[in-house]
Amino acid sequence: MTHHLIDPRTLEAAICDAKQALAEHDNALKWLLRPEVSQDGPLATEGWVFDTTLTHVLLVDHRWRGWVAPGGKVDAGETPREAAVREVFEETGLVVEAFCAPAAVTVRSYRPGWPAVMGVAFMAVADRQASLAPEDGQPAAWFRLDEPWQGYFAEDRLRMKQCVDWIRDQ
Repeated sequence: MTHHLIDPRTLEAAICDAKQALAEHDNALKWLLRPEVSQDGPLATEGWVFDTTLTHVLLVDHRWRGWVAPGGKVDAGETPREAAVREVFEETGLVVEAFCAPAAVTVRSYRPGWPAVMGVAFMAVADRQASLAPEDGQPAAWFRLDEPWQGYFAEDRLRMKQCVDWIRDQ
């Protein structure tokens, strides 16, 4: 994996997102505030899309990560929020609006042997009956939040359930 410079607009938005996130994991804000962080790109993002009953989450079957939330790299000049909405559309065909507060920020490696990067997860709600148009070779499907699934980030299911509790309390 090659490193990419993180441009100022993207970095500023990521810092703001990290400060506003409902949950911070892995000392993500501290990682992001390091002086050399602009050299440590890319940043990652994902969309935690829940159905209207808040019992299911939309996942994509990544070729080696298994079932994970739609997401990817934040492109140059893009905010993590913009990238999350774009990635959800590219990977599932759904147009969503991300909630104001980011769900979570993490620092983790998205592939064995790759360096850790910061990722920002954004929540959205969509109709589970809406037609999905996933990317070729990467199916998308709704999964129950109360049942585990096979995926690279097993801890995300419990984190997603905490976010659903937050949504219900709003």
